[in-house]
Amino acid sequence: MPTHKTIPFDSGVFSITFTCVHWLSLIEEVQGYDLIYKWFDLLKTNGHFIIGYVILPNHLHAMIGFRKSDQTINTIIGNGKRFLAYDIVKRLKELNNLERLDQLNRIVDQNFKIRKKIHQVWEYSFDWKFCINEAFMLQKLNYYHKNPCTGKWMLAPTLNAYPHSSALFYNTGNHGIYEVTHYRVLADMEW
Repeated sequence: MPTHKTIPFDSGVFSITFTCVHWLSLIEEVQGYDLIYKWFDLLKTNGHFIIGYVILPNHLHAMIGFRKSDQTINTIIGNGKRFLAYDIVKRLKELNNLERLDQLNRIVDQNFKIRKKIHQVWEYSFDWKFCINEAFMLQKLNYYHKNPCTGKWMLAPTLNAYPHSSALFYNTGNHGIYEVTHYRVLADMEW
């Protein structure tokens, strides 16, 4: 069952992480990086800011500046995860990956199956940290950017070479695949 830790703020800069269920590499399997970028676009359309990110084969780290809105931040993220899940399942169907679809069906908790949920794509909860100051923002961004080049991943030889990250922008000033807002632009913003 999900454990929800409600974000007690209605705006501000947050480090958000959510993970594919059982750490399966579903984003990579369906080449779903563009789906995350579309979600980022939706957030921007609704007045929020994408400050930094890294999209890995099975999870996402994003620093997002949330403006006050009619929805709670938990709802915004929950809706994002839900619609991303629909798109990932759709792509798995297009790929005719029946084995993975069956696996995602078997993972669904019985309480959710009763409510007609068919597939579990993401872990139920997500992690968040309030970015209280510039030092903390930099710490999180550095962690994001190093992630694809360390540990088990080794997805690129350098931070700037990994395409699904804001590292290139923060290291060179040139945007990569997705344009982000520098955290300093938001430093003096009234939330």
